Amino acid sequence: MNRLLPISLVAAMTSLVPAWAADWDVPNRAGAIAETLAQAADGDTLRLSPGEYADTLVLDRPVIIDGQGHATLDGRGLGAVITVTGPGITVQNLTVIGSGSSHQEIDSGIKLTKTAKAPRILNNVLLGNLCGVDIHGARDSLVQGNRIEGRLDRHMNARGNGIYVWNAPGAVVVGNDIRFGRDGVFVNSSRNNRFINNTFRDLRFAVHYMYADNSEVSGNVSIGNHLGYAVMFSKRVKVTGNVSLNDRDHGVMLNYANQGEVRGNYVKGAKGKCTFLYNAHKNDFSGNWFESCGIGIHFTAGSAGNRMVGNAFAGNRHQVKFVSTKWVEWSEEGQGNYWSDFAGFDVDGDGIADAPYRPNDSMDHVLWTQPAAKLLMGSPAVQLVRWSQSAFPALLPGGVIDSHPLMRPERPEAARKVEQDGQKEFPARRHRRAALGRPPRACASYPPGGRAQPSEF
Repeated sequence: MNRLLPISLVAAMTSLVPAWAADWDVPNRAGAIAETLAQAADGDTLRLSPGEYADTLVLDRPVIIDGQGHATLDGRGLGAVITVTGPGITVQNLTVIGSGSSHQEIDSGIKLTKTAKAPRILNNVLLGNLCGVDIHGARDSLVQGNRIEGRLDRHMNARGNGIYVWNAPGAVVVGNDIRFGRDGVFVNSSRNNRFINNTFRDLRFAVHYMYADNSEVSGNVSIGNHLGYAVMFSKRVKVTGNVSLNDRDHGVMLNYANQGEVRGNYVKGAKGKCTFLYNAHKNDFSGNWFESCGIGIHFTAGSAGNRMVGNAFAGNRHQVKFVSTKWVEWSEEGQGNYWSDFAGFDVDGDGIADAPYRPNDSMDHVLWTQPAAKLLMGSPAVQLVRWSQSAFPALLPGGVIDSHPLMRPERPEAARKVEQDGQKEFPARRHRRAALGRPPRACASYPPGGRAQPSEF
């Protein structure tokens, strides 16, 4: 899960640490950390003894604070527990608890201020703080391998974020496990950030982006949150190789987000929408998997110019919600997307259906604008309208058309991150099917030149 850091960042860190750095063993007693800091030189390591230290720290020069996996720092509800203001500082292997409760001050387990340079926050446990780590203007920060659990004593929207990033170019957040609190990662007014291989559970948003251009969100896993990945008012953001599993409202949301890349993501089980676009333009959607959601993908507020190729729409209640009086093509150079509800033919066996796929008709448009019309769904009149439009496509009002639908879906590599949703079944389910004399469940079967059968999910 760990990624190599840019050479420039490594050079900046190593240049701040003298070759003659010493190690200090800090006894577990009141004031011992401050006393040792006063004696330590730049680049020295303070190794804390086992036990709990009731103290808050301000670190203003290059040192390493090492809890060795068995020391706890308790801020006793007073502001930030650790405040980093200097260059080249590392905090590692430490349990941090007891921040204050001020949203105005963004009380945190660890606060990295704008005067900090290339701080490293590694392999810590942060429990019950208002905000876990506040990267407040600290350039080239690295927050890696930490376990962060927020508060449960307040309504979700009144809690703090796991990691808050404000105006911190070059920040890298990788391999963290974040649970509870409000948002897993909240980014505001920053750029050139990377959020990689983190796990988010029991939160409002896993990743919440606002005004943060030229950044990357990749390889993350969001499970059971209200919303997975929300990118708002940002340009050129890469959302690649992520998982959204059973998130409540949406797996991926783009709101006024333009020129981004949404590729290779695995989204399953959102009660609302796998993906929601609101006034989002010129984004590249390719190689994604959208399964078992209320709506596979919803376009609204004039979202246009988005590329949609090589995606799989599998078993969603409604594959697409898109209202338009014009046809919008969702294929490119003879390749479209996979649709589990499309019973098309592939006579020549090239993997591309011989007829176009249109996910919506005029009755869908009526139902979206007049939900009470659902009472008439089974009426002969509605069925006649739908049959007429399927037999005579010229009667359709416009919307999405995939002229080259794929006959086979392709799971993205991200699906392997969640074992129960990879290629294998749950063992108990597999054994139950064997006891009933049923063959193992397959994703799909397509005889050459035959008819596509909806996948069994």
